[in-house]
Amino acid sequence: MHRPPNTTERLALFGTLLATFGELHPACDHWVQGSKTASRKRLYGDHLVYPDGCAVDPDDPDRDNEPTRTASSLGRRAVACHVASYTAVQLGATIAITRAFGYRITPTALLAGAAINAGTHAAIDRGALLLWLAKKTGKTGYIEHCQAVRLDDDGTVTKEINGPGSAWMELDAALHRAIGIGAAAVTTWLTTRPGGRR
Repeated sequence: MHRPPNTTERLALFGTLLATFGELHPACDHWVQGSKTASRKRLYGDHLVYPDGCAVDPDDPDRDNEPTRTASSLGRRAVACHVASYTAVQLGATIAITRAFGYRITPTALLAGAAINAGTHAAIDRGALLLWLAKKTGKTGYIEHCQAVRLDDDGTVTKEINGPGSAWMELDAALHRAIGIGAAAVTTWLTTRPGGRR
């Protein structure tokens, strides 16, 4: 069967990028992302909070001098920090792996793939988009049913809708990895298209 001259190159690059993007996602979410960032990135609201995410208490004189911002502002800042570290690791690893095998991805292609992963990662991790998609695809019941149970130090049992062990987390990871397929395909196409390597 006749194949265009770039088929093997394209398939190899696509497979490498797909593996890099997909396998790095859990590491970036669970090892690179800080606990504070993870706990604050879904904060929403116009109410004022301290840097630790706690609501401002006007009757607490011990915190009078602490800076405050809206909950939504803190949430956006937290997700931006997470996405910045995620993108830095992804870019660094992609460059290192492809160059180690003697291959050079064009800067335009590299940045396009990173932009796809970064932009969608931020939108999904803020939470509103994921909930909207879950509602549109009939997954809201799955999110509500599969929550994680936590046992506090004092023995109190609580449930958490979006932490480790929840359906939310599984849906989040599945979305990121599915989008990684598109990012890998775009990066591959931009690098291997006619004239792309010049």
